[in-house]
Amino acid sequence: MDRQMLSTMKNAMMVDSIELEKAENLGRLMAVFLWIYGLMSPVAGIIGDRLNRKWLIVGSFVVWSGVTFAMGYTDDYNVLYALRAIMGISEALYIPAGLSLIADYHRGSTRSLAIGIHMTGLYMGQALGGFGATVAENLSWQKTFHYVGIAGIIYSVILIVLLREYKHREKIKKTTSGISGLKSVASGLSLLLGMVSFWMILFYFAVPSIPGWAVKNWIPTLFSLSLGIEMPVAGPMSTITIAASSLVGVIFGGILSDRWILKNLRGRIYTGAIGLSLTIPSLLLIGLGHSYLWIVGGAVLFGIGYGMFDANNMPILCQFVAPRLRATGYGLMNMTGVFAGAFITRVLGKSMDSGNLARDMALLAIPVMVAVILQLIVLRPVSADMSSEQE
Repeated sequence: MDRQMLSTMKNAMMVDSIELEKAENLGRLMAVFLWIYGLMSPVAGIIGDRLNRKWLIVGSFVVWSGVTFAMGYTDDYNVLYALRAIMGISEALYIPAGLSLIADYHRGSTRSLAIGIHMTGLYMGQALGGFGATVAENLSWQKTFHYVGIAGIIYSVILIVLLREYKHREKIKKTTSGISGLKSVASGLSLLLGMVSFWMILFYFAVPSIPGWAVKNWIPTLFSLSLGIEMPVAGPMSTITIAASSLVGVIFGGILSDRWILKNLRGRIYTGAIGLSLTIPSLLLIGLGHSYLWIVGGAVLFGIGYGMFDANNMPILCQFVAPRLRATGYGLMNMTGVFAGAFITRVLGKSMDSGNLARDMALLAIPVMVAVILQLIVLRPVSADMSSEQE
């Protein structure tokens, strides 16, 4: 929610910040978050495999909530740019630690469903972020940032009380020497990057992230333009449609994957492939449609498909990477996906200014098709849950 609100509050904010009148500048604000988030993701993964994940999650939450609060106190474009960069650092610390923690607690036939339920929180935040323009219209964009930031800081206290690290965690051996610590990091990265399957997972994660981030950041604008409706209506309509259908996708994809893996080791891979296949026609409908039926229908199809994909990323990684390196592995995956997202976010900002946003959104179906084909050909796990003994 914290990072999504910016994409819907452009019209309210540009009254005080002239730079935001250009869509490309809004794209830069969203892209800097993604570049920093991506650069920090491998570092966050390495840290998540070595330190207490509870406190990484809590610390991350406090900082990005504080940044959201602070954004309500400035209309200077450069300050907003710097705050978005800080948000990228703090949010990067969360996802590798959070997902590896869930994967540790769910080692049987509940892993994909557990990850899927977790992802519903991200979709709910995305949906609520769509109300940014609506709230800003009734209050102000400054107060909107203030209230959301305060709510996050308060919730961090709940995390401190209730969140627990996994007691039987498999950790990388601790070292007392700085040089030994660097060797341990290098050894872990070497092991991961020496696996052909891991490179395929990186590609498989990065390519769908292109339309994934494109939809997250530009779908409110596309709804507004294609359907001829104002942003206070387009924002909630678009984000709620995507979020609600994604919620269905992650739950359905989680249950299907958890059952399929009991009968076939490639069950999670097949489930992810089905989800990605659904996003191909959906991108064409979203980009080329000019009616509610086409565009809203395409958004629903995209949400369901992407949700099925999202629920199975970490579970698929667990079939190829042992627990002690999963946060590092997901950090690298997150980096590739976010870099792809940062690139397309800025590209679509230029597309918006040139009037080609819808067309270029539809063209994103092509790389997704390539990813599905390669995923089915290359990824062939030998275990439902990789352990250190199998490395």
